[in-house]
Amino acid sequence: MVLWKGIAEKSMRDDVEKKIVEYIAKMPSLPTSVTKVLEVCNNPQISPADLNHVISLDPVLVGRVLKLINSAYYSLGQPVTNLVRAIIMLGINTVKNLALSTAIMGNFSGARNLQGLDMEGFWRHSLCVGVSAKLLAAKRGIDIKLREEYFTAGLLHDIGKIPLNAVFRKEYMLALSEADRDRSSLNHAEERILGLDHCAAGAAIVKAWKLDGAVGDVIIFHHDYSGYTGANWDVLYSVVAANRFASLGDIGFSGDRHPDPAGKIVWDKLGVSQELLDEIETTVKDEIEKAKIFLRI
Repeated sequence: MVLWKGIAEKSMRDDVEKKIVEYIAKMPSLPTSVTKVLEVCNNPQISPADLNHVISLDPVLVGRVLKLINSAYYSLGQPVTNLVRAIIMLGINTVKNLALSTAIMGNFSGARNLQGLDMEGFWRHSLCVGVSAKLLAAKRGIDIKLREEYFTAGLLHDIGKIPLNAVFRKEYMLALSEADRDRSSLNHAEERILGLDHCAAGAAIVKAWKLDGAVGDVIIFHHDYSGYTGANWDVLYSVVAANRFASLGDIGFSGDRHPDPAGKIVWDKLGVSQELLDEIETTVKDEIEKAKIFLRI
């Protein structure tokens, strides 16, 4: 009996995985220019001129990056119209993450009226996690040139929920209802009903779009962080803490009213207390309003 149950569960998971992969395959792939940006940024010898050359080949990407750079999100004071100057001012890593986040948000911009998740609430939650992770990094003295990665990872951490919500609407509504009724974390309800959670669905996106590094690791491991042994633990744990803060603060709605608490390892590794997040609460709300520019790209 147990064996047959195990076989049935594996068959269901395989079927769900197949349909999720098929859904992702039908989506527009990341633009070649963005893929090239990620590739060249892996070279430690890259210069602002090199990055400018790659981005300038895509006028749409140039427009998006300059729109973001001149938004209230960065509050630079003076308009920036020269891409090289923008890259020098913000840093290569920041511009790389801008290119990545704008491309992915552009791909998912149509996913706003799906059943199950309230997409407006979902994106507000995602923005909250992104700005909270970035502010937490700032409070801890993380290099300003690295902080945008914390925002991008937080912004995209729950992206696996979108294909689950799109492909399995009835089942996903059931998972949302069950998690609320049982006062359990949504990822556990997803596993019980669908055989996999949004981290596994997110892993398919990471693989399809080759999202190496901290962003990909956060998408895959933000609910399985205790066993993580990779190099991007600081970003991962920061997003885990920020995710907990956003959920408990009821900022936006990710479908998860009863998230698991962030484990002691998170606070120990980051070297902070949970009270630090309370200190940034007012700033978080202001930063969310500025970061809404990402939803209008």
